[in-house]
This record gives sequence, C-alpha cells and structure tokens, in this order.
Amino acid sequence: LPCPTLMSILQEITFIFNPKNLCETLSTVRTFGQCFCYTWSSVNNTGGFLLKQTLTAKLQIFPNSSDSQVLSDTMGTYSAACSFVSAQIRTASTPLSHRRVHDAVYRDCRSSFSLPSQMAESVIRTVISAIRSIRTNQERHPEKFKKNKQKEIFPVFRASQLSLVWNRDYSLIRNKKSEEYFFSINTLNGRIQVPFRSDAMEWAFTEGAKFGTAQLVHKHGKFFLHIPVTFEVRDTSEFSDYSRIVGIDRGIRFLTVSYDGEKTSFASGKTVKQKRAHFKALRQDLQKKQTSSARRRLHAIGERENRWMNDVNHCLSKALVLNNPEDTLFVLEDLTGIRSATERIRVKERYVSVSWSYYDLEQKLSYKAVRNDSYMIKVDPAYTSQTCPLCGHRDRKNRDKGTHTFCCRKCGYRTNDDRVAAMNLQRMGREYLLKAQALKEDAALWEHAPADGVQSITPRCAASSAVSAAGCNCFQNKVGDATSLTTGQAQAREFIRG
Repeated sequence: LPCPTLMSILQEITFIFNPKNLCETLSTVRTFGQCFCYTWSSVNNTGGFLLKQTLTAKLQIFPNSSDSQVLSDTMGTYSAACSFVSAQIRTASTPLSHRRVHDAVYRDCRSSFSLPSQMAESVIRTVISAIRSIRTNQERHPEKFKKNKQKEIFPVFRASQLSLVWNRDYSLIRNKKSEEYFFSINTLNGRIQVPFRSDAMEWAFTEGAKFGTAQLVHKHGKFFLHIPVTFEVRDTSEFSDYSRIVGIDRGIRFLTVSYDGEKTSFASGKTVKQKRAHFKALRQDLQKKQTSSARRRLHAIGERENRWMNDVNHCLSKALVLNNPEDTLFVLEDLTGIRSATERIRVKERYVSVSWSYYDLEQKLSYKAVRNDSYMIKVDPAYTSQTCPLCGHRDRKNRDKGTHTFCCRKCGYRTNDDRVAAMNLQRMGREYLLKAQALKEDAALWEHAPADGVQSITPRCAASSAVSAAGCNCFQNKVGDATSLTTGQAQAREFIRG
C-alpha cells in the first residue's frame, strides 16, 4: 500500500500518533526493495519520513605489480577456503547456524589456509549466505532443480573472490602529506594501501553515507571494489502535491514515450532492435560451430550485450529524471506477466519481445527518482492505448497497430498510439493524486474529531485487519474509479463506529 493509505488507516483506528511507533508499524506492514533496499529510518524535522537507500558503488583501484599479485593470491586462497568450508558442512551435516559452523570449521580453516581471524569469519559468512540462497531458490523455483538428483546442493567456489568488512578488512585513510585518500585492504601479507578512482561516484562519499561489506572483483586485469553504500533519502511516496506528473509508456519501437501535460518526448528503440538482431545472428553462427572457442566467444558476447543494454537503461532513466524537476510523479504501466503474452507473437519476432528489458529500466528509474526527491508508481495498463484522452471513448478499433496511429471513432482525435498511452497514464497519475489528497484531508478531519467520538476507541487487532482490508479495496496502487475510495472508507468507518 502507498504511504498515504497506511497513514490514514492507522489514524482512522485512532492509533495514538507517535512517529516512532508509526515508523515501526509501517516497517512491518510495507516491504520495499528489488534491486535496492528500503528501510524506515526516522522522522525528519518537517514531519516526513526518511528512508535508507542502498546502492552499489563500483570503484576501480590501482595497486602496483607486487600488490596486484598479493590481491590475486588472497582472492584465490579465499575462494579455496570457501569451498573447503562448504565441503565440511556437507560431510558433517552441520546445522546452518553461524555458531555451529564456526565451532566445526574455524580452526581447521585458519590452519589449512593461514587466514587471519577476520578473514576466516568472512569465509564462514560467505558460505552460509550462499547455501541459504540456494535453498531459497529451491523453495521458490523447484522446477529449475528437477534434473538435480541431490536434495541439498552445496556450492563450489571456482571463481576468485574476496569479501571485505568495512573498518575491519578495508577502510578509507588519508595521506597527511599529499591529502589524498587511499583504501587500506587486508590481505594474507598484511594491509596494503591502494589509490582509487571515483569518477561519477561522488555520491558514495557524501555526508551521512555508510559503507557496507565490499566485494573485490578482478576483471580483464583490473581490480574493482563493489561497495554497498547506504544513505538517507526523503520518502516522497507520502506526498500529494507533486510539481509535475509524467506518464511514461514503455515499448520496443519506442523505448519510452513520456508526456507531462504539455510536451511529449520519444526515445527511439531502432538502434536497440538492430543491435539485438546483430547479436542474435552472431550467436546463431557460433552455435553451429560447436567448438570450445566458439562457446567461450558466446559467453563473452552475452556479457557484452548485457553490459551495453544496462548502459542504455542507465542513460535513459537518468535522462528522464534529470529532465524533470524535483517532486515529480512518474506513472508507468504495471507490466507484470507480460512475458506470458509471447505466444501471440510470431516466432520470428518472439526474440525481440523476450529480450525486452522493461523491468530493468523500471528499477533504475525507481531508485533514481527517489534520489531526485521524486516518486514512481505503477498503474493498471488495461486499455491505455485504446481510450481517447480527450473524450474518454474506449474502442479497440481506435488503435491501428499496423500504422501505429490512434484515431478516436467518437471525436476524431488523431495522434501516435504510444503517445495516447502516455497521455492516459498521466491522467491516471492525476487521479492517483486526487485520491491521495482525499485520504490526507479525511485523515486530518478524523484526527480532530470530538473526544467522545472515535478518539475514545481502543485499537484492536481485528479492527486493524478490517480497516487494512478496506484500505486494500480502495487503494491497490492501481487507479480505478473514484467511487471505490468512498466505499472503502465507508466500510472502515462503519466498522469503527460499530
């Protein structure tokens, strides 16, 4: 549920308004996070909530030749120790708790690989986390593990890696003479100091940013530190007075079509479609050869295509955020389950639809909008390309997919069909704000209700559940008709009065 709905629900059951209690309550009700993490943090001076957002900063470090060899040896030893611990857990059937695993393998791990104490602890945490991740995937996606006859799978760490705990395995220090910053990294041969480059990563070193456990990565002869950085951002989901509403329609012909009420912007997908076709043809040629070198080339091409598409989505989401002011509400279609529609597409064009990275763009836009004090919502995509944005007439014949045009059969309005979808999304965003404003005003009225009225009622778990259910009916983050809002609130009030 959106924050305005949760706040009004808690206030309607006369929950004694305590910002700390409300913060804890909301954190148990609402779950955030896909590619980034949200947690409730505190209440700022203006009464709004602050959120903790975690992003990964990828910083290149520049060790000299001797330090490079030390880092490579440390990464190889760390991976070998992880495989050793995983095998020990499997052999002894050790329960997967940190204390049990520590008691079983800690001494053998340190003596066999000459690891420092902190690095041995990191090895144990890495292995436990990997095993738990595998078991979670087995529970969520059992169909992917049908071919594996083993009930329990234990990982083997073939690739070199190294986990570094902040202020224990690595830290940031400053040279007093040159006043330059270096990373101090713990290795098998003691600590080493390495310079780094922070181009386009200045946000990771802002005031209040906190570093987490980093991963040392060695790619193409270069070393990188992948550091999770957590910092506080303003929670814009509780606003009801955004300065601009932008409807964004995502597609393949046009990656995005955005409409802000005045102008429309198109991001062409022609280059992406052509390059995808090029990679597809190249993969087909390599797959026919069936040689080891061809398989290595296939793997390299796949990584290159993913990096390129990731960069395209980064640039596109950044442009959408920066080209709009702060306190902007971005409205997107909820495309959950769109992959299941591929059977209605011709086989020759099916790859284009399957390789469409709409979700990655959505995730990048979501966290970048929050960093810019904006917000993103998803609404029901039904009939957004068939409804006239002027007169509201809905007809399947309004849209011509062959020519990508829209012509209203009632009022004659004609334009691009993707632009119509963006216009309808922008209208649905306005409806979303009207509902949020109504909830906010109604919550203020109930907050100042007479003492002999609702304020004298003691909240109960059953009341909370019923009101939450009523709130779900009236506000599911998908904009519908205005009558559902009144119905949901009426049900909640009748329950409270009863």
